Amino acid sequence: MSSTHPDTGPPTWRLLLGYVRPHRWTLLAGALLSLLTGATGLLLPLVARELIDDLSHDRAITGALFVMSGLVVANAALGGLGSYVLRRTAESVVLGARRALSSYLLRLRITAVDRTEPGDLMARITSDTTLLREVTTDSLVGLGTGGLTLVATVVMMGLVDPVLLGVTLAVILVAGTVLGVIVPRINRASRQAQDAVGVMGAALERILGALRTVKASGAEHREERTLHAAAEESWRQSVRAAKWSAAAGNTAGLAMQIAFITVLAVGGARVATGAIAVGTLVAFLLYVFYLMSPIQQVVGAITQYQTGAAALARIQEALRLPAEPAAPPAPLPVDGATPAAVAFRDVRFRYAEDLPYVHHGVTFEVPACGMTAFVGPSGAGKTTVFSLIERFYDPEAGVVTLDGRDLAEWDLPQLRSAIGYVEQDAPVLSGSLRENLLLGNPEADQAAVARVLKTTRLDGLVAKLPDGLETLVGHRGTKLSGGERQRVAIARALLRRPRLLLLDEATSQLDAVNEAALRDTVADVARTTTVLVVAHRLSTVTMADRIVVMDAGRVRAVGTHRELVAGDPLYAELAATQFLATAG
Repeated sequence: MSSTHPDTGPPTWRLLLGYVRPHRWTLLAGALLSLLTGATGLLLPLVARELIDDLSHDRAITGALFVMSGLVVANAALGGLGSYVLRRTAESVVLGARRALSSYLLRLRITAVDRTEPGDLMARITSDTTLLREVTTDSLVGLGTGGLTLVATVVMMGLVDPVLLGVTLAVILVAGTVLGVIVPRINRASRQAQDAVGVMGAALERILGALRTVKASGAEHREERTLHAAAEESWRQSVRAAKWSAAAGNTAGLAMQIAFITVLAVGGARVATGAIAVGTLVAFLLYVFYLMSPIQQVVGAITQYQTGAAALARIQEALRLPAEPAAPPAPLPVDGATPAAVAFRDVRFRYAEDLPYVHHGVTFEVPACGMTAFVGPSGAGKTTVFSLIERFYDPEAGVVTLDGRDLAEWDLPQLRSAIGYVEQDAPVLSGSLRENLLLGNPEADQAAVARVLKTTRLDGLVAKLPDGLETLVGHRGTKLSGGERQRVAIARALLRRPRLLLLDEATSQLDAVNEAALRDTVADVARTTTVLVVAHRLSTVTMADRIVVMDAGRVRAVGTHRELVAGDPLYAELAATQFLATAG
């Protein structure tokens, strides 16, 4: 996913307010506590001035000390409570962002997933959302409370001595000009650092997803260099952002030190001439010290905002990817539901505009009930037929219908609830065997599970497993054999009681005994369900009611095995090369 495209969405501050809005009252409470903390601090220099005046006039200082002690305790208590409320709110903002983003990513169109790296999307939901924590408290609240405290402090300093205030503001103005140059650099470096984290996540996901292939190819060191290069790029950009952030912080700190020295010099001269009292100078110097905190808070808020803006931009990029509409799952078909009829009419399709067409006007009809097999050379477009039926993709031209209705008119959950789909590589998810079986129908009862296990010949495997159905199958089902994963995928599809069953080379990794058993199972299912089968091994389709022969993205013939062996040269060649010319 490219990160160089200009952002066309709303400004960052508005996006941030969108995440914060559900928590605005707790955020306001935390901000008020922070302001009260600041107010107790602002009163301390005034009490100190009174204490010094009492000392210089030999008056009792007990009352002033008591008030000062109370203010110190109140400052600490309010500060601690305010910090907790703000941190808790920030964590809630991160939780909300992660929920929204994870829900959206699950609804992404397959076309969007094809164009992105899963590792980069994972970085957006983990690393980027984490940065919202700091930007919520340090930036949003910090800018508000720090700014108000800063204004209040300046007002109090003006009341104490306007001349010394003018000296202080002159120094701060120079520092502000320098910060105006530094801040945009923090934003750029932060964005590039987060992009590099996404690249590293994508590289890691790519490697771990094919670790056996990497090891078998002796490519560990080459892939290691790719990972290290991405990590080093993230480090470089993070260090660059840290450099500019440190420069911003040091500029603010240096400005306050210069302001203190200047105020001390000018104020000392004013005391010497009798323009102000010593207590006034001490109070003003305390305010200069106190001014450091809100200034650093505001500078920190601005620098943190730049980092958060980079993270928000990446999150918004993910939220602008094309996605399917949010909708609750539809109920699954009941037992004995009417089988579905499917038809393709002059369908043209390609996976991307820069890729060649996969379908060049595909037309065929599959009546309700029975088995239809799709055969043809590799690349003929057989698997794409199933992807279009599931509406993972939409055709560029032509119409695909289910029960006579254009698929575009179907509600997606309703459409998919009618279909059981066994993919070519039969993926199994990390978790228990039971969780995988119930993935498509979590409400299935134990009797239905037992029936499907027996049908797919998984009952013997379950009996041998140490924890039965609760046995963990490992990442991507690595603890199961290829044939076992295929049977799990078939069982999962059958538990959905589908009106339309799609099997994409579903028996390619089974031994002859299990393949024959599953072939009988599929034939049995086809008596009450519409079954579409893609197979390279023609032994699995010779008993099909009809066979659709595809070649180079077109349908070249439809018929039974016997008719096609006699009437279609391509099918006859495929059958002959697999010793099936004389089969039934």
